[in-house]
Amino acid sequence: MPDDMQDDDDDVREAILLKLGGEDDDAEAVVGWLNYCQHMTHIKLDKGSGAPVRDGEVICVNHGALFAADSGECTYGPCEGAFLNELDVRVADGGVYLDDGDFEYVGEGPVESDDDLSSSSNVIL
Repeated sequence: MPDDMQDDDDDVREAILLKLGGEDDDAEAVVGWLNYCQHMTHIKLDKGSGAPVRDGEVICVNHGALFAADSGECTYGPCEGAFLNELDVRVADGGVYLDDGDFEYVGEGPVESDDDLSSSSNVIL
């Protein structure tokens, strides 16, 4: 579900949500990251189809950088050691909610379906 957010400077930003853990996990853990690579912070991690996730790492489709889904740390690529910008989110009543005072939810945006991406457990906020 793609959503747009607005920061304190009235800039509309995009985010990704990732469900952590396997399908058998009872506890729902979701993390939110701004959808921008730390190599070049004006470039999105994805190309509008959701950020691909493989073996617990988010893949920047532009640079091939890998980011740990649970911590946001870049484990491989030109920005190794940098961290994605985290968003405060919470899970309640079967939904995921933006709980970050620096941003405001402003609406959903389009996500194109692309069956070629090796994507799992990723959603765009």
